[in-house]
Amino acid sequence: VQLQASGGGLVQAGGSLRLSCTASGRTLSSYGMGWFRQAPGKEREFVAAINWSGSRKYYADSVKGRFTISRDNAKNTVYLQMNSLKPEDTAVYYCAADVGGSYIYTEQRMYDYWGQGTKVTVSS
Repeated sequence: VQLQASGGGLVQAGGSLRLSCTASGRTLSSYGMGWFRQAPGKEREFVAAINWSGSRKYYADSVKGRFTISRDNAKNTVYLQMNSLKPEDTAVYYCAADVGGSYIYTEQRMYDYWGQGTKVTVSS
């Protein structure tokens, strides 16, 4: 499974971006999905996760109320809507897939496939 994250870019503080994650080679509809990010000089951290059906979602405290994870299984795509962006949201954002699908995880080790990342820069 190859995941492709897209939608990153440069935005001013307070602005919005929507990231997308698609897959080639396999449908994502049975996979749990997560978004992680890595800021310059920092370790990669959990952002949000969603189970296969979209019935369960979980967010890091730092993004709760500002970011929304969703999925459209018909389009084989998972989204991360990011609103009210802050300079501290600047990072490379990665999507990841968990073949189990039913549960949502914050731990990176629980994910089986990773995308290449898309860079988000929030200017102050």
